[in-house]
Order: sequence, then C-alpha cells, then structure tokens
Amino acid sequence: MSNRLLFSLLMLSLTLAACAPTAGGSPRNDLAGRQINVVATVGMIADAVKNVGGERVNVTALMGPGVDPHLYKPTASDVQKLESADIIFYGGLELEGRMTDTFVKLARAGKPTFSVSEDIDPARLRQPIEFEGKYDPHIWFDVTLWQEAVRKINKELAALDPGSRDLYQRNTDAYLKQLDELHQYVKTQIAGLPESSRVLITAHDAFGYFGAQYGMEVRGLQGTSTATEAGAKDVQDLAAFICERGIKAIFVESSVPQATIEAVQAAAQARGCRVAIGGQLFSDAMGSEGTPEGTYIGMVRHNVDTIVKALR
Repeated sequence: MSNRLLFSLLMLSLTLAACAPTAGGSPRNDLAGRQINVVATVGMIADAVKNVGGERVNVTALMGPGVDPHLYKPTASDVQKLESADIIFYGGLELEGRMTDTFVKLARAGKPTFSVSEDIDPARLRQPIEFEGKYDPHIWFDVTLWQEAVRKINKELAALDPGSRDLYQRNTDAYLKQLDELHQYVKTQIAGLPESSRVLITAHDAFGYFGAQYGMEVRGLQGTSTATEAGAKDVQDLAAFICERGIKAIFVESSVPQATIEAVQAAAQARGCRVAIGGQLFSDAMGSEGTPEGTYIGMVRHNVDTIVKALR
C-alpha cells in the first residue's frame, strides 16, 4: 500500500471513528471501572501522561526509541491504536509532520485530541528563519516549557475524567516539583562550563529552546525539521565555524543517522581541526523503555551530562 493511500485511509477511518457512537447510541465516555486508553505520539508525551495519570491511564506511544517524528509515516496498526483511544495527545507545532492534519480533523470531529503545546504563550516560542512564521516544536528542551505541556495534559485528563481530578492534580504537582529540580540541575551544570565552551553542535536544529533557556549557542547541520536536507555547503560552512571557534566536540542524535555529523567531523579534520564526537544525544525520541534515558527526566540528565563532559 502506498504511503499516500495509507495516509488517506488513516484519516478517513479515524474521522469516521471519531463521529461514531458506541453500541446503544451513547457517547463513548463511560470510564468507570477501567483504565483510560491514551495514545501519545512521541515518548516524551507518553511519559508525561504516565506521570500525570498514574494507574488511571494505559498509555501507548506511536513512536518508539530512535524514531524521527518529522518523517514518521502512519501504519495500519496506528489506525487501531487511535480508534481505541479515549484521548489522544500529540506535540503540535507540526512536530508530527503530515499527521498533524489528521489530529486536527479528529479534534473537530469530536474525538478528544489535543496538542500539548497549544496553551503555551506564542511569545515564548521560537520562530526559526526557515519556518516562515511557524514555531519550533522541540519545546521539551526547555524544562519550563515542558511544564506547560504537563499542565495541559492534566487539564484535559481532568476534563475527560472529572472523578479523578484530584488524583491528576496531586500527580501533576509532584511531577512539576521534580521538573523544577531538573531545571535547576541543568542550569547548574551548564553554568559550570567556561563561556567559550558553551557551543552545542548537533545533527539538526532541535536544541534551540535549550540554548535560549540555559545559555548555550546552538548550531545544527540540518534545520529545525529533519525533512530539510543538508547540502555540501552546509557541511563546509559548519566545519569552518568549528575550526574558527575551536570547538572540542560535536554530537550525534539518536533519531538522526550518525553519518550526517560524521561528515562535518571529516570536513573539519580536512581543514586541520581536531573535533571529537562527544556522544549521542536524545533529541526527538527518548531511550529504550526500562532505561534511565527512557524517561523524560533521565533523557534530559543524560543529554546535559554528555554535553558537559565532552565540552568541559
């Protein structure tokens, strides 16, 4: 089945499912005595829902470790997962590429479908040059922005399941406190780097919010979306920047082929500059389930520790 046909069928199926009543003609909102089935697009959102919902929710993430949401194409099994969901959370700001239109249509059709970024003040969002009036979707790299996403999840779960409102609020308050501590940890670690070393170079421009919040200059080989391909000139320009600034290390990303950043390393070395691969960062996907990096907090701490160790 072609990707275009599959995508069209996905949109049609989900729209019909969102409009259809359950057996007996009543809306599908009887949640008593069972868990709420939640579908999230990326792992960071799924992790936030688990922290807010606790045992009241059964969470499925469409995109696992190493999956690039910018290029993700829905599968036939995604139709079943989304149809069975009581509520759907996605990143928004076009993080999920062409799937964004599907989520918007589902919401309009009455399926509880929410972008976790939709309540964030636009004044706090980045507008990359290549996006032409659109916003950078990588809000999780600023922990304070991710707290707004957590609050959005709490708000919509409570609206769907008001009987558990107090539970969701308690869980949210506890998790926000953990995120406050994480925010302070990141600030402290980055502040320990010499100012001249606070330059972060990665495969694509995903860390803009991180740089703005925590005081690092950020450069990516590709644009904000990996759908934007880098050319030979981009590689050479970045290599020249590395040599000019004496950058010690550059970083690969778990959801972007390593060859992209290795090309930059080779170009810098051809100019007589030694630059190391400082390690792997998690950008658009978390680590494997059951590992520290398989949680949002663990992912952020891993990234910060990797950056600081390589650049110190």
